[in-house]
Order: sequence, then structure tokens, then C-alpha cells
Amino acid sequence: MEEQQITKKSQEAEKPTRQADEMSFLEHLEELRWRLIKGFIGIAIGIVISFVFSHFLISKVLLGPTKSSFFVYHLLGIKAQSLNLQSRKLPGQFFAYWGTLLVMGAVIGAPLFIYEIWAFVEPAFERSGKLKTLLNTLFISFFFILGVSFGYLILVPFALQFFNHFRISNNIRNLFDINAYFSSVSMWILSCGVIFQLPVVSYFLSKFGVITPDFLKKYWRHSIVVCFIVAAFLTPPDPISQLLVAIPLILLYQLAIFVSKIGMRKREKEQEEAFSEEW
Repeated sequence: MEEQQITKKSQEAEKPTRQADEMSFLEHLEELRWRLIKGFIGIAIGIVISFVFSHFLISKVLLGPTKSSFFVYHLLGIKAQSLNLQSRKLPGQFFAYWGTLLVMGAVIGAPLFIYEIWAFVEPAFERSGKLKTLLNTLFISFFFILGVSFGYLILVPFALQFFNHFRISNNIRNLFDINAYFSSVSMWILSCGVIFQLPVVSYFLSKFGVITPDFLKKYWRHSIVVCFIVAAFLTPPDPISQLLVAIPLILLYQLAIFVSKIGMRKREKEQEEAFSEEW
């Protein structure tokens, strides 16, 4: 009787896994559809929050770096000048306004969106659970928010002041279009958010056996060149700005090597556990 009860309990514990493995293609599509719907609901909630605080986001966040009184300039010791913005197209300010709310809403709702997408993808690679999915989501979201913060607080101020001070003639005034300003700032910030995912990518690729710490160590000199190339694309042709972006990228690569070791150890541990279960 005891053996039958143990066997029954083990079969019940394996049911969710079997059901997940035996899902049809259409069932996977249905689950993906609902995951996407929930993820976009999170972004929609973020947009609503952005709309509620729209005055603060526009005057303090979007237009903050355009003012010489922006707190980052004082912290970094930058001799800043206020930027002169103008709207040269009829719907210019309208698009800048709603564009800001959409971008900020996407950033606010990103953690929930990442959670839903990762909850769908994770079972294909390993055993998943709500706590495990939540921890992985926090891991991904942390580096995304860190990258966005770096882009807004470091890259944007230096880039704006470089272009604001750059003049080929005293007869030419710098009057920046609001749409060009918004698109440039958004591109810089979101690009940093994506680039700061390097340790996350390193961890999961190492965990799945795609790369190893030794592989990353082997090409660390090449990574320095790549970091400076990426920094050159993201920043204006200013050596200080390029160094400010390249150095964190190099440090991120070193962190990626360390994180890769953790992912590799976890992979080896899971393989040992799976081998012991088979025997």
C-alpha cells in the first residue's frame, strides 16, 4: 500500500510536466497569445501611469537634460548650457508628448512583459516555477533598468552638451527640433538598456551550454575593440563621451565572464542531478 501511494504521488507530481510537454502546437500558440496579451496589459498600465504623471515626465524627465540646472550637470561638473528646442512641424509637440508617454509606459511595464514572455519560453529549456520565473525576471529587469538609467544620467547629458556646444560658425545658432531631440534621447536610452543585457545573455547561454567562460576569456581583447566601436556608434565624436560608454561596456564584459561561470556551474549541477535520477 505504501509503495502504491508513493507511486501515485509521483505520478501526480509529474502530471503538470507531462501536460506541458504534450501540449499541441495550437495550444502553445494559444498560451503565447495570452502571455502577449498580459504583457501588453502591463505596458498599457505603464502608459496610464505615465499619463497620470505626464506633467512631471515631460517637464522634469524629458526636458530635464535640456536645462543647465539639471542636477546631473552639477554632479558631473559639466559646464552646461540650456538647449533651445523648437517645433518645426505642425504635430511636432503632439508626437513628442505621446511618444514620451509610450516610451515611459514601455519602461514601466517592461518587468511584467518580460515575466510573461519568459514564463512562456523558460519551460522549453528547464524546469520552471513561479518563484524561479520571478527571480529570472528580476535579473533581466535589473540590468535593463540599470542600462536605461546609465543612458539617461550619463550618456544623454554628455551627448546633448557636446552637440549644443559644437558650432562651425558663430553665425549659426543651434535650434534643435523637438522630434529629433525626442528620437535621439529615446534611442540612446533604450540602446543602453539593451546593451546592459550582456551579463544576462552570458548567463543563459552558458547555462544552456552555448558558450563557456573560457571562450569569453579567450576573446576579451577583441571585446575591448568591439566595446569602443559600439561606444562610437552610440556617442557623438567626443573622446570623453566614448570613454564614458566604452569603460562600462568593458566592465560589463568582465561581469559577463563571472556570470558565465555561475551559469556553467548551475548547468553542471543540473546535469549531475539528472544523471543521478536516471540511475
